Order: sequence, then C-alpha cells, then structure tokens
Amino acid sequence: MFKLRFPKENVEDWAERYGRYYDDSNVRRIGEASSKAGYLTREQLLEMAFWKARGRSQKSCRRNTESYVEEVTRVSFAASEPRLKIEVLRIMDGVQWATASVILHFCDSDRWPIIDVRALWSLSQPDEGENYNFALWWAYTLFTRDLAAECKVTMRALDHALWAYSKENQRRKDR
Repeated sequence: MFKLRFPKENVEDWAERYGRYYDDSNVRRIGEASSKAGYLTREQLLEMAFWKARGRSQKSCRRNTESYVEEVTRVSFAASEPRLKIEVLRIMDGVQWATASVILHFCDSDRWPIIDVRALWSLSQPDEGENYNFALWWAYTLFTRDLAAECKVTMRALDHALWAYSKENQRRKDR
C-alpha cells in the first residue's frame, strides 16, 4: 500500500532539511508537558492546532471548553486501544485526523505518526483529505513504525523526512 519515494538510506538527510521550513520546538514542549500531566489544556490544543493547520481550524477549536479538552485528552492518552485513542480526539470541535495525529505524535507515550498530504505523498499515496479513516490511519501507523525501526530513526525524524521530501519534490497540483 505504501512505498517510500526516496531511498531509505536518505531518511536522515531529508529529516535534517525540515528545519529550513518550520520550528516545532514549541509543540514538542507542549507534548512533553501534556504527556507528564496526562492531558492537554485548551491553550495547548489551540497551539497544536495552529501549528498543524496554520490557523485554519482555530475558530472551530476555540469552541472546546477547558474541561472538555482536558477530559477528552485524558481518555485518549490513557486508552490502550489505538482506535479509541485517535477517534476520541476527533470529537473535539476542529480536530480531524491530521490534528488528532499531531496530538498523539507529540503527547502520547507511544510512537504515532502525523498523517497529512505531504507524508502520504512521500509514501506514494494520494491524499484522501476528508476521506481519512481508521483503516488508512492504522495501516499508515504500522507502516511508518516499521519504516522508522528499519531506518533506525525516531518517528519525529521520519515525519520530518517525509514532510521535507514532499515540500521539495511535490508539485503544487499534486497537493
């Protein structure tokens, strides 16, 4: 189903290029803090959503109350069932598959990938956009976990590599 568009040996090189485009230090700090706390605050959710969607989902995310965000994310972070872990996040306003995957990627103790158009393209998959579903996300999760292990890189490094490769090679009409 997935096929890396560039040689596996180049994953680390592509990962290093990510820093040319974005700084993810703030969301990494949020992830560490929320992982220790066992939940996200509303402000942390808004920061993560802004980082992922560059503000496109801010208005919707603002409809979530502090207590709702905390309770939903507590359930997600404590869940052992992957489907519950990701799908419960999607009940929050403004949180779709990509943002939910960002939350798990940075905040949960397990290794979760970020699913988005760039990563999918770098793995020879057309972007499904609003048609993401659990089956796609789970297959993507298992594939990227195996790929990261095979390349001996973190999930974060693999995400950087997939994103940077797409940024530099994907034509705009393919996005």
